[in-house]
Amino acid sequence: MLLLLLLQVLASCLWLGRSEVVTSFQSCPQFFFQGTPPNNALRPNNPAWICQRYNNRYHFATLYNRDLRIPVYSAYLYQPGSGTRPNIWMVEPQLISSQYSNDMQTVEDLRNQTKVTLATIMNSQAISQDYRNLKDLNRGHLNPRCHQYDNDSMMATFTLTNIVPQNKTLNGGAWNDYEVKMMINETTGCTTTYVVVGAVPGNNYIARQRVNVPSYIWAGACCKKGNNQMKTWAVIAENDKNAVQPLTLGDLENRLTGYYGKGKVSLFHSDCPR
Repeated sequence: MLLLLLLQVLASCLWLGRSEVVTSFQSCPQFFFQGTPPNNALRPNNPAWICQRYNNRYHFATLYNRDLRIPVYSAYLYQPGSGTRPNIWMVEPQLISSQYSNDMQTVEDLRNQTKVTLATIMNSQAISQDYRNLKDLNRGHLNPRCHQYDNDSMMATFTLTNIVPQNKTLNGGAWNDYEVKMMINETTGCTTTYVVVGAVPGNNYIARQRVNVPSYIWAGACCKKGNNQMKTWAVIAENDKNAVQPLTLGDLENRLTGYYGKGKVSLFHSDCPR
């Protein structure tokens, strides 16, 4: 049974949505344990809170850095399944203006329906062309497709507000091992698992200085077990090495506190053990 689940998750990880840009996560608190998102120590100077929605259902939540054109983090419930691989990438019209649809669209559809210029779209967020012709980097999901349970939830992860430029070897190597093997092992006995995956901004950029290349990719999880027990774990990876370091949740929060420099980082409600 465990081998079958491992194979399903691996196939999903190897490889649209509909979203809503809001002023907080009040519309989608279900993706955070006890409805408590990470604190403001991770908040960028120019943030956007996105309740990622597709087919009239919320699938995960993203805090987006408008200036660096990458997500700060994505938060979701770990519910691995199997499904088809999307072959299209979407952008978020409401990152341009709240007057536009909360349905995520391709750049082509958005331009045809609203007559908004490509330059205006590019000013608000990353676009698919930013990730073309990269040598050592590719599109790294924060909320990976393989951690979602049906076609709709998997489709919702293929939004450019959920990816960062990630080291290609890391993305297909040690980080994929974390997403598949480690998560299956760690979640044994968990009834509900809350996950937050983020990226520490770096000093390098792609696409003519438009999109930041993170220096670290990190993840933390808090799960409910039987008898009101709680369990946590965390990992971090340098974005130029094929290695993932396991940490306690408390150690990860301490590391992020130093990296972000905006006060003590808290990723989960205090009931999650550190």
